[in-house]
Amino acid sequence: MSCTLILGGARSGKSSLAQEMAKEHGGRVLFVATAEAGDEEMAARIEAHKQARPAHWTTLEVTMGLGPQITAALKDERTVVIDCITLLINNIFQHHGWPEDAELMERAVREETEGLIACMGGAKADFIIVSNEVGLGIVPGDPLSRIYRDVLGRANQLLAARADTVYLLVAGLSVTLKGPAR
Repeated sequence: MSCTLILGGARSGKSSLAQEMAKEHGGRVLFVATAEAGDEEMAARIEAHKQARPAHWTTLEVTMGLGPQITAALKDERTVVIDCITLLINNIFQHHGWPEDAELMERAVREETEGLIACMGGAKADFIIVSNEVGLGIVPGDPLSRIYRDVLGRANQLLAARADTVYLLVAGLSVTLKGPAR
């Protein structure tokens, strides 16, 4: 089955494009939400995302261990939307207590990403994955932020290598990096 990776900055239109593509595929959709509502502002964002997607889609809220949980949840869904890898990695950092141990975080994120890729290989659904591109700005001023940027960048590279199509969104416009143009 196919895999599409949608990259971009904050408010670039990634989630909207992912939902539009899932609707175009037709059939049942499994929406995998990785966000945790740690405060009121984040809870409001999560609620807005819920309201923006069709009510008949199945939602799976997962903070870590995506691959096995998606495999267990998949029934006859034609499309899986994962929104988003950026928050998934945030959850991994939080789980480990926000360490400044680059090797530990690199290993944890690689294992999570490889588990997701393995899940895709055995699934009979198309995957649409959303992730932020955080490596285009200035170099972060503290070690933890640099580690986060680096491991997210490497996770995006692994996913892009597996993906059939990769889009970069800027100001709501997509640029095709791999695969057919949209």
